[in-house]
Amino acid sequence: MASTNGMVPITRAFLSSYYDKYPFSPIVSDVSRLSDELHNMSNDLHKDSPPLPEGERLLVQEAESQPPHKLDENMWKNREHIEEILFLLQSSHWPKSLQKQSTPEDIELAQVLKQLNDKFEFALKLVESFQAKNSNNVFNTVMSYMPQDFRGTLIRQQRERSERNKQAEVDALVNSGGTIRARYALLWNQQMERRKQLSQLGSATGVYKTLVKYLVGVPQVLLDFIRQLNDDQGPMEEQRHRYGPPLYSLTKMVLNIRLFLSLSWWRFEDIKLQKHQISILEEAVQVYVSELERFLKFIGEVFANSPFFLTAEEAGAIDGIKNDGYSETAVAAGRTHEVSLMVDSVNSYIAWDFSILQGKISTDIGFCVEHTSSTGQKTLILPYRRYESNQGNFCTVMAGNYTLVWDNSYSTFFKKALRYKVDCIPPVVEPVSSNELEAEERG
Repeated sequence: MASTNGMVPITRAFLSSYYDKYPFSPIVSDVSRLSDELHNMSNDLHKDSPPLPEGERLLVQEAESQPPHKLDENMWKNREHIEEILFLLQSSHWPKSLQKQSTPEDIELAQVLKQLNDKFEFALKLVESFQAKNSNNVFNTVMSYMPQDFRGTLIRQQRERSERNKQAEVDALVNSGGTIRARYALLWNQQMERRKQLSQLGSATGVYKTLVKYLVGVPQVLLDFIRQLNDDQGPMEEQRHRYGPPLYSLTKMVLNIRLFLSLSWWRFEDIKLQKHQISILEEAVQVYVSELERFLKFIGEVFANSPFFLTAEEAGAIDGIKNDGYSETAVAAGRTHEVSLMVDSVNSYIAWDFSILQGKISTDIGFCVEHTSSTGQKTLILPYRRYESNQGNFCTVMAGNYTLVWDNSYSTFFKKALRYKVDCIPPVVEPVSSNELEAEERG
């Protein structure tokens, strides 16, 4: 059971500082361009047309609205749209005339649709894998703070029973002829039910809190964490602020792909797809799947390494002041981070203060200080050692270049979030008194 002594839940200010080290390269501009082109083509398909069927009408309304606010709801929406597109791409659901493939154009279009189907099957596996890994990662991290005895086993068994019951609900809906839309509405309701249960656990009071805390063994800091997890201005809001926009644009893009395909099938007998429309559709699918894969790979790494707790001192330092002279950087696995100082005078002071922000696995890093003379000769000033944090200084006895080295080369997988401050203080020259000056002049 991992220790939570002296720990507090992550704060939004901490996540802001943490996410500074994980900037996401913006979504390519082709996403918005192609989304707009697909949207315009969809408008052309349903303007001056008979009233839309109920499903297409709801889809048009959704395309005119903003994507969901929550990141995980966007994930479910992407998955839902992908499944709906795969349904449309099945040959049995093509327009009747296209199924016959009686013209060269229809044969060519059928080949394109099969290629698009393969791409969306790949995209569906990406989202399913991401959701499964993220869910397991969160649960296993939580369980690392729970008692590793029969109580932890009971919690795991309860989770397995709960998930089996939820899957049974989904299976029953599918077997009764429920639509893809209805299935995903149920899946999202189940997700919200999980959150509600967590929130109730975190807000437990009285006798129930005593049972939760002492009989089940849930640490108080974990109760505090899950209570604030979904607050509108809680820590996760920083997550949505940083990484929501690229995901929102992908949600909008896949919705526009689905809308265009659905309206094209509805009016296929009246308005055949043109070559330039097919080219736009192909490009849009390629860009969507590529950017979705890039985003999920990135966000999966960020979420996997993001801590749940930090020390009270770290929380106070980050929440209190951000511009306090400290710098922050991520030292990648197998790499080092160096700061070089050119010192012109002996008796200067070099001082440092650093710490590793709380992570999931290892929270130490190698550190040493080297001196390089004008001839290139190196001298080790402070021997190499691994620290979680360190504060120190020394007085220089040589001029030249001093290098402070933080070493993460021994790590194979995990980057380290380093927060540090380095100062070089020149020699303090005592003021010379007038009596001393007169003595020197007489001498």
